[in-house]
Amino acid sequence: MRQRTEKCVVTFRTTAGAMAMEAACSAAGLPGRLIPVPRSVTAGCGLCWAAPPESREVLEELVIKKRLDVDGIYAIIF
Repeated sequence: MRQRTEKCVVTFRTTAGAMAMEAACSAAGLPGRLIPVPRSVTAGCGLCWAAPPESREVLEELVIKKRLDVDGIYAIIF
């Protein structure tokens, strides 16, 4: 069985928003990847950015700096 761990999850209203986040994080060298949204969270496009929990503050700053269209930022254990 896989070990459950906490992740910082960023959800989006649109797929374009998810792709913009992926591009911004890649350019900034931030960890994470796009995954399907966990059932415990709702999101419009069905994709979310999952990253280590310690990167939450940096991700929030990136969202503000780049004016990324996000739906929410959550701490989830899965």
